[in-house]
Amino acid sequence: MQKELKLSDWLPTTNKEVKIKGWSELDVILFSGDAYVDHPSFGPAVIGRILESYGLRVAIVPQPSVHDNLQDFVKMGTPKLFFAVTGGCMDSMVSNYTASKRRRDKDAYTPNGDKGFRPDYASIVYSKILKEKFPDVPVLIGGIEASLRRVTHYDYWSDKLMPTILETSKADMLVYGMGEQPLREIVELMQKGVPFASLKNLKQTAVLIDKNDTIPEVKNWEDIRINSHDVCLKDKMKFAANFKVIEQESNKVFAKRILQYVGNKTLVINPPHATMTEKEIDASFDLPFTRLPHPKYNKRGPIPAFEMIKFSINIHRGCFGGCSFCTISAHQGKFIASRSQKSVLAEVDKVANMHDFKGYLSDIGGPSANMYQMKGKIQSICDKCVAPSCISPVICSNLDTSHKPLTELYQAVDKHPKIKKSFIGSGIRHDLLVPEFNKNADPKELDAYTEEVMTKHVSGRLKVAPEHTSDPVLKLMRKPSFKYFHLFKERFDRINIKKRLKLQLIPYFISSHPACEAEDMANLAAETKDMGFQLEQVQGFTPTPMTVATVIYYSGYHPYTLKPTKTPKTKKEREDQHKFFFWYKKENKQWIQNTLSKIGRNDLLRKLLPETNSWKKNKGSKTKNTFDDAVTVPFNQRKKKNFRAKKKRRR
Repeated sequence: MQKELKLSDWLPTTNKEVKIKGWSELDVILFSGDAYVDHPSFGPAVIGRILESYGLRVAIVPQPSVHDNLQDFVKMGTPKLFFAVTGGCMDSMVSNYTASKRRRDKDAYTPNGDKGFRPDYASIVYSKILKEKFPDVPVLIGGIEASLRRVTHYDYWSDKLMPTILETSKADMLVYGMGEQPLREIVELMQKGVPFASLKNLKQTAVLIDKNDTIPEVKNWEDIRINSHDVCLKDKMKFAANFKVIEQESNKVFAKRILQYVGNKTLVINPPHATMTEKEIDASFDLPFTRLPHPKYNKRGPIPAFEMIKFSINIHRGCFGGCSFCTISAHQGKFIASRSQKSVLAEVDKVANMHDFKGYLSDIGGPSANMYQMKGKIQSICDKCVAPSCISPVICSNLDTSHKPLTELYQAVDKHPKIKKSFIGSGIRHDLLVPEFNKNADPKELDAYTEEVMTKHVSGRLKVAPEHTSDPVLKLMRKPSFKYFHLFKERFDRINIKKRLKLQLIPYFISSHPACEAEDMANLAAETKDMGFQLEQVQGFTPTPMTVATVIYYSGYHPYTLKPTKTPKTKKEREDQHKFFFWYKKENKQWIQNTLSKIGRNDLLRKLLPETNSWKKNKGSKTKNTFDDAVTVPFNQRKKKNFRAKKKRRR
């Protein structure tokens, strides 16, 4: 059974808790935009525990108030080494706003989902306050918000090109990506007496130095200079050209140091560390997490993000998909860092012995559920690779895509006597399960994995993300042709029948992505309708820093070809594209008829709305759709449900 926890089992959040620990001073004080959940899936907790494992006295100030006298920023005093700042597990603007720039009703990382506890641009706000209050104490920023804003970037919510977050936050150093390795190096040097101000050339960090200062030389490092921030403000094509360098260097084994002028300063982005070894990532997950929110929240209500992952297990980091709209590889890297089966099973045992565990694991996954233990067969080939994706436009012949280790891991987890069922809640890369696309793998292994998941690890629904049906759009997305989704669905249906299952396939789609036209969305609607889907699990493209798609959205140029690329940008364009997802709604039908007739696609109109003549009288009806997420339900099942409801009413 789970041991009875004491307040001292969490990192301290108040001076009273510091005294309970028996500490008279603190080495690091960590400020976070999230409520404090001491769980390995929450970045601020991981950073706090990592620093603690280095022998430091660490306190955390979660969601400090910025609307009063700023007492939260001074109450813990002055740390001996530095302040650490993170906006939380998500970019604060994504946490606070929808794709249509509407303020969200809930904050998933706050008790009871309450909003208003996280400021916009949280990392910037926190860091500036700390620098004003403690000008002589180093401030180190990290986490996804800082990581993705480490260089000149487009900010969708202000519709502006912004400089590195180091400039706007006034922080002294930025740690990008996963923080364990650079933090270890920073702490070791400071404990040896090396001044923070002299730490200019540490891997996976970025600093701003005076433009006239000499940049320290490092053996075996090469430098590459990108267009300055001022040049980017004047020339969108040159801003776009920067991104190719940034993305490639962020995902290389032996990367160059990136230099960029920012006003009268030079931004120095040092190369990343090598991918974490199995031993290193195991050590991170094996830290003494309580796996629970801090007791201070007991009376405030549940934290939605925690409730969702409370009984989940993260088995790897990184993603080699390199999707144009996704930030995972920009933050976690494209090379997969996998935990050992021993470490995973130890965490499973810990979860199984929690007092309120009922026998069901909600997820055994990662950024993509099925990339566990996948890596290059010959490392020397990976060492020279500059491709941002290992599977687009085709799967690299050097990539080991065997699903056998993952299948064996699932089976080992299910042998635990207290596990009734383990679900796969993370999205599965369906393309990796199609032999016609994944030619590296043994088809029998792919079948075994697919059958294992469908028969033992799904609760009615299997989530996959084809994202679109248009091959030109998919190519820009770095996703495979939609024909592979058709092939996967055939396999899914075959297993469904063979095993007498009644599973639903849940495909995710995106509207308003760069290169997507209204006609592409009409095709998407028609093709998915033909497949039996009535889509609701959809979203509008949200431009976030550090993605190819966002660079195209702002600049109008593809960063790799520098060719003009059209993108839906106006509110009307984006809303109109989104309406095609909901072709079946009465209020959209007249609009769809007018739109498809105007572009001469009566063929699509007949597919989508064969009953066109029966509702022409509804002209002028108002339409209203948002970019909010919902659930995908196969169309044929929806029709049966509606028929039963009508029959019941007639009775």
